[in-house]
Amino acid sequence: MADYVQVLTTVESEEDGIALARGIVEARLAACVQLVGPITSVYRWQGALEQAREWQLLIKTTRDRYGDLEAHMKANHGYDTPEIIATPILTGSAEYLSWIDAETAQAGSSPG
Repeated sequence: MADYVQVLTTVESEEDGIALARGIVEARLAACVQLVGPITSVYRWQGALEQAREWQLLIKTTRDRYGDLEAHMKANHGYDTPEIIATPILTGSAEYLSWIDAETAQAGSSPG
């Protein structure tokens, strides 16, 4: 598994996205969260076809921080079953990946 991942989720409003993003970065669970939107999602939920206006969060973190990030998202997300999907980052600039390490380092640990 790659050392770095990009995690995707969606939220109901821009305000919800900003709040979730700030909490994630403040907790050092990710180095960066980008909020994209609005987007339109079409999906089936509880037997009905739904369409919703949402905002997408793209979250850059390390594989080691994923478990804590997922737990934080589940505890602070407005949806009953939030989309939480991690995609490996196969490669990237050494400087950017080092920055992710530094920004997600837990207190008392050294990055890398």
